[in-house]
Amino acid sequence: MQTVKPVTKPSKQRRMVFQAPNHVRYKLFAAHLSPELRANHGTRGLPVRTGDTVRILRGDHKGFEGKITRVDRKRYRVYVEGLTREKVDGTAKFVPIHPSKIMITKLTLDDKWRKKILERKKGVPKKAEKVAEKKPRKKVVAAKEEVAEEKVTAEAKPLEKKPKPRKKRKVAEKPAAEKTEAKVEEEKPKARKTRAKRKTKEKTEGGE
Repeated sequence: MQTVKPVTKPSKQRRMVFQAPNHVRYKLFAAHLSPELRANHGTRGLPVRTGDTVRILRGDHKGFEGKITRVDRKRYRVYVEGLTREKVDGTAKFVPIHPSKIMITKLTLDDKWRKKILERKKGVPKKAEKVAEKKPRKKVVAAKEEVAEEKVTAEAKPLEKKPKPRKKRKVAEKPAAEKTEAKVEEEKPKARKTRAKRKTKEKTEGGE
C-alpha cells in the first residue's frame, strides 16, 4: 500500500491533497455526526457516502438538508438531492459542496463493512472515561497523612533548649617590653654590606 509522508510546506501539502491515492481521499471525505448519532454510535465522525442524509452548516445554502446523490472524489465535492441552481439556458445544475461544510444526520447501514467500522469504533473506550476510571493512589494518600501526623506531633512537643557552646578563654599575651634583647636582635634582619664596602674590604685583606 502506498504511504503518504507528512510535509510542512503549503505548496507540497496542496500537491499531496490533489495527488493523493484513492484510499487517502476516502478519509478526507469525513464529516461530523449529529449529536444523536454521536451518542448512539460512540464516534464523532465518518466518511460520507451516497444515501446519507446531511445538513449544510456553512455557506449560502446553510440549513439545507437532503440525501447525497453523488460523491466526486476527484474534485473533493459532494452533491445533495434538491440542491440545484439554474443556468443561463434554464437547465438545473447540482451545487457542489465540500464535505467539511456538512453534518451527517442519518446514516445508511446497507454496507456490512460500515457496520463493522461503527462496532469497532464503539468498542474503543474514550480517553475521558479512562481518566475517570483511574483511582487515587493509596500510597500517596497514606504518605500525606503520615506527614500531617508528624507536623501535629512536632507542634505538640515543647521545644527543647539546646546547651550553649562554651566560650574559649583568651590567653593574655605577654607585653613587648618583657621580650629579651637577644630575641629582638634575632628578629631584625641583618643589614647587607654595600658593594663599595665589600670591595674596600677585599682590597685591605689582599694588601695584608
